[in-house]
Amino acid sequence: MKVVFIVPAYQAERSIGPIVLELLSGARSLSERCDPSVVVIDDGSSDATQSAAERAGAAVIRHPRNRGKGAALLTGFAHARSLGARAVVTVDADGQHPPSEALALARHPAPPEALVLGVRDLEGAGAPRKNRFSNAFSNAWMSFFTGTLLSDTQCGLRRYPLPETLELELGGSGYELEAEVILKAMRRGVPVVQTPVRVIYPPASERVTHFHSVRDPARIVVRILRTAFTTLSGPRASS
Repeated sequence: MKVVFIVPAYQAERSIGPIVLELLSGARSLSERCDPSVVVIDDGSSDATQSAAERAGAAVIRHPRNRGKGAALLTGFAHARSLGARAVVTVDADGQHPPSEALALARHPAPPEALVLGVRDLEGAGAPRKNRFSNAFSNAWMSFFTGTLLSDTQCGLRRYPLPETLELELGGSGYELEAEVILKAMRRGVPVVQTPVRVIYPPASERVTHFHSVRDPARIVVRILRTAFTTLSGPRASS
């Protein structure tokens, strides 16, 4: 199964290089199950994100302006399909997702057609209180509408199946797309597998985030409500 690693990035000059290097190094050591392809989607950065990623060995697709994480993911999915990928593993560019965890997702025994969701221990990892609240809020809404206990609906460390994901007719352009994928995938009968993943939260003075603690959760809830009316009868996720 050919797997492509997609890293949506915005203003990630300081962190993107080491992530790409470790992903490429680890991917080359995998079996034939994984192809060592790392693609960075530079979502309109004004810093040196593109050049840092290219120096580390990644292919880079650049948006001329910032369009949002969801739009970057969709660009990455389409490019991965053009490379002949069967699946995509997504990794955030802020350094919170250890590349070793992304490599483990690429090796996960779930079938190729499954959507594999990383599940974080936010409290144990020292995540800020507002992040834990936002995630719990989203989890509650998503679990209610799907009838399935979903433990982490905002983790960006995932394995997406192609072409199943591209057939979902996704419309979100920001963080809300990650919730929309789950709802629509379950409605289509795509298997959803939840698996623990390790994350790293640096000291507060070193954290870089583009997630707005009020605006983005609100957009997620709006997208959930808009999508949920067509997903209420969807099947349950496995774990």
